[in-house]
Amino acid sequence: MVNIAFTGGGTGGHIYPGLAVAAELKKLLSGRDFRFFWIGSSAGMDKTLVEEAGIEFFGVPSGKLRRYFSLKTVSDFFRVIRGYFASRKILKKQKAALLFSKGGFVSVPPCAAASSLKIPVFTHESDFSPGLATKINARFVTRTNGKIFTAYEDTSRFFKKHLQERVTVSGQPVRGIFRGADSAKGRAFLKVNEDARILLVLGGSQGAAEINELVRAALEGLTQWYTVVHQIGQGNAWDIKESEKYKPFAYIKEELPHIMAAAELVMGRSGAGVFEWAALGKPMLLIPLRGSGTRGDQVENARYFQEAGAAHVLPSSFSGGDEGGRATMQELMFAITSLAQDEKKREEMAAASKKIGSRDAAGIIARSLLEELK
Repeated sequence: MVNIAFTGGGTGGHIYPGLAVAAELKKLLSGRDFRFFWIGSSAGMDKTLVEEAGIEFFGVPSGKLRRYFSLKTVSDFFRVIRGYFASRKILKKQKAALLFSKGGFVSVPPCAAASSLKIPVFTHESDFSPGLATKINARFVTRTNGKIFTAYEDTSRFFKKHLQERVTVSGQPVRGIFRGADSAKGRAFLKVNEDARILLVLGGSQGAAEINELVRAALEGLTQWYTVVHQIGQGNAWDIKESEKYKPFAYIKEELPHIMAAAELVMGRSGAGVFEWAALGKPMLLIPLRGSGTRGDQVENARYFQEAGAAHVLPSSFSGGDEGGRATMQELMFAITSLAQDEKKREEMAAASKKIGSRDAAGIIARSLLEELK
C-alpha cells in the first residue's frame, strides 16, 4: 500500500485546494492500493473539512510564525516544536511515501519532519508572493526530491536561485464541483427567476467587516441593479432581513459553486478563493485585505487580476500606494453601476477571468506526485 500525506490548514484556502489535488490523485491511482491521510491543526476547521472529504485526519499542535515580536511568540514556538515531533511520529508510523503541503503555519512542522525522515516534500503557494510558511517549507524541497508549485507565473523570482529550478507554475487547484457548477441549481436554491441578475458578495468563511459595512451602506443602490447574495460570515451579528432582492447567509457551503455559476458579478477579498471565481469565468470586484496588519499579498493578487483585465479593484487609490485606505460606498456604487450598465466590459472581464482559471492545476500537481510514486 502507498501512503500519501497531505498537510495545510487554518483557512479554507489552505484546505480546499489540497482536497482538489487529493481528488485528482485518487483518480490517477485507480486500481492501485493507496491511502491518504492529512496532518492539520488540532484546533479549528481543518478536521471537519478533511474528514467530510473522506480523508483520515491527524491533529498536531500549531503556532503562528511571526516576523515581529509578540508575547505569544514564545508559547507558539513551543507549539511548533511539539507539532514537529508529533508530525514526525505520525509520518514515520504511517510510512508516508511523500508529503504534499498546501501551506498555512500548521504545515511547517510536518514539512520539517518529512525532510528529517527523507520523505519528499511538495509544496504549493497560492499568492503572488510566497508567505513565510511557504518560504520555510521550500527549504525542505531538495535538488532531487520534491517541488514547489505556484499559482502565478512570476512567483518563482521570490525564491532563492537554487530553488527556482524546482518551481513549477501549476495555477491554483480548484475543486471539480466548480468546473461542473450548474447555474439552474443556484437559482433554484435562491428561489429567484431565470432573468434575475445576481451579485454574489463573499468575505470568506468568517466574513469581512469592511465588505459587510459597504453592503449595508450601499444596499439600496445595489438592489436597484442586482439581487444581492451576501455571505456575512459565521458568528457575525447581522440585522438586515432577507427580502426578494437581498439574501444574506452566514456561510454558503455545498451550494456556493452553483450560486456562483448563476452570478453576473462576484465581489469580495482577493485571497486564494478568487481562482474558484476564475474557474467559472466571473468578472470580479475585489476589495483586498490591506494595511499594516497584512503582508500585502491580497493587494498583489488583486493587482494581478486587475492588470489581466479580470477584475476592478477598490479602493481605487490602492495602486497608488495607499494600501491601507478604505473603500467608500460612493466608489462601490460607481463601480457597480458602471459594470451593470456595460455588458461588453463584463464580457471582456469574464473572458480574461476564464483564461486565468482554465489551467488544470490539480491535475498538473497530481501527475507530478504520481511521478514521484513510480
